[in-house]
Amino acid sequence: MEAGPERRWRVPPGHVAVKCAAATAVTALIVLYSHDPQFLFLAGAAAVGLNALTLRDLVAPVRLTADGEGITTVTGYAGRRRIPWDRVTAIRVDERRRLLLHTRMLEIETEDDLHLFSTFDLGADVHDVAEDLYRLRARTSG
Repeated sequence: MEAGPERRWRVPPGHVAVKCAAATAVTALIVLYSHDPQFLFLAGAAAVGLNALTLRDLVAPVRLTADGEGITTVTGYAGRRRIPWDRVTAIRVDERRRLLLHTRMLEIETEDDLHLFSTFDLGADVHDVAEDLYRLRARTSG
């Protein structure tokens, strides 16, 4: 079977830049206010978290790839997992409203796992990504 056109969805570079700036700002605050132990602890935890998220975005910016043969997702911190279309059991968008928040997640269910992606992971609306995945998957079964 031919792979066909490949689609890739990645973390937008602007989001990575904002995370880098936030990590730098929190690290600078640690240096400036290192005399306050409570602030140092909280800011240190925030800096570690922001730096970890930023590093993941730099190491594995492409979160999802799809072609005629299947999908490739990021697993763990920066690993990759190739999943053929016949192992994908469902593709759906989960929408939830809680208080003032409205979240949308793309869910890709396989025989043994569930992969979740947000708009921030994909750099695109999750409904549009789901439609692209439906089309690519239909080409293999048709």
